[in-house]
Amino acid sequence: MTIYQHWTKYCHEYMASVAATLSVFMVVTTNAWSSPALPKLMSDDSPVPITPDEGSWMVSIQAIGAVFGPIVATLTVDNFGRKLALLGTIIPVTLGWVLIGVGDTVVYLYVARFLFGIAYGTVYSVIPMYLGEISSDAIRGTAGTLITVLAKIGFLAMYSIGPYVEYRTLAWISMAGPGLFVVCFMWMPESPHHLVAKNNFLSAEKNLSWLRRTEYVTEELTNLKRTIQLSQDERESVMELFNPKYGNNLRIVGILVFNMQMTGLLPILGYAQTIFEKISTDLKPEEMSIVLGVVQLVAVLFPAILVDRLGRRPLLLLSTAGVTLGLLLCSVSFAVGNDGGSLGWLGFTSLMLFIVFNGLGLASVSFSVLAEIFPKNIRAYATSAFTMISAVAAFGCVKLFQWTLDEVGPYLPFAVFSICGAVGLVLIYFYIPETKGRSLDEIQQIVRKKI
Repeated sequence: MTIYQHWTKYCHEYMASVAATLSVFMVVTTNAWSSPALPKLMSDDSPVPITPDEGSWMVSIQAIGAVFGPIVATLTVDNFGRKLALLGTIIPVTLGWVLIGVGDTVVYLYVARFLFGIAYGTVYSVIPMYLGEISSDAIRGTAGTLITVLAKIGFLAMYSIGPYVEYRTLAWISMAGPGLFVVCFMWMPESPHHLVAKNNFLSAEKNLSWLRRTEYVTEELTNLKRTIQLSQDERESVMELFNPKYGNNLRIVGILVFNMQMTGLLPILGYAQTIFEKISTDLKPEEMSIVLGVVQLVAVLFPAILVDRLGRRPLLLLSTAGVTLGLLLCSVSFAVGNDGGSLGWLGFTSLMLFIVFNGLGLASVSFSVLAEIFPKNIRAYATSAFTMISAVAAFGCVKLFQWTLDEVGPYLPFAVFSICGAVGLVLIYFYIPETKGRSLDEIQQIVRKKI
């Protein structure tokens, strides 16, 4: 199939996927905001004076809010649909930017970051589900990687604009994120899976026809009805997650969370400009942050192309190996080079190596796997559990990162992250299956080791 034929066949699915993942762009800019904002808030002419400890709470409190996001998702995603659940996240994001724009104490920042966390947790609970349900088997992996592509565009936007505009101006500019998302996504279809589950078969057929760009969707719709009926015949409650038959599914989720969070991506990105202030190169810290953002974006474009060709498992293994090496070299540069001073080139290069390999698999392909490994009856609970566990792990990593950075030195957290990467590499090798080109039903059999 040529590129033109591929685009002609799947263009509506790509359009809906990109529009939906603009929600990721929206919430990731709230997360990236701390990198350019922290130096301004802790400067002598700070618009809202804060201490380093208050700064660490400001960064990490978003992870606390993210714990509540999956609860919101669980309450809304099956009752009101994936589309409304995603659109609703513009409310806490908009309120958060308003609080930052008008607030004059650290309490305003805490509340704003907490609201951001709720939206962040909700989006990351719902978006893998939505993408997994609207995408054909042939492009589901690529659609899943769009989560990371849009996330990296969000980081790049904040890193590029944030250091060069006034603190409050940045908040007002950032409100373009919710506006862009709602304008683009409000026209996209609801998930046919959700509509079938609500017995709205006419709308499900209409949406499926639009997504597949054909009127001949009777067979797929029949299979969808059968799959969802089988799922609904099973007990639908959060306790179903702990059914022994889903043990392998939960183990895969645990491994994905461990590899994504315990290798330190969020603290590194959240404190990017602060970390770069400890590295001596010809570039300024804010310039190094922009380079990081560009490298991130370029890196995650490759799995979008390769995930449905090479497969999930090879990319995850390669990604974790490269991440571990980058973190180890970065730790060495800080330990040997007096906080990165005399070996600044090694510290900066190893961080870029970390970012490249993280984007190649851990930060992108993981979401493709997550969108595939749970059946419909517990998918909402599973993605919510994934986001909650990730949020708790992220809070611990971010909070401890600031403490070790100040009290011990940057070499320690990077060394710990590299050890976690080595452990994660072993876990992926033994426990993560390949799901490339398989239907959702086939993937369930693979995970349960029936085929």
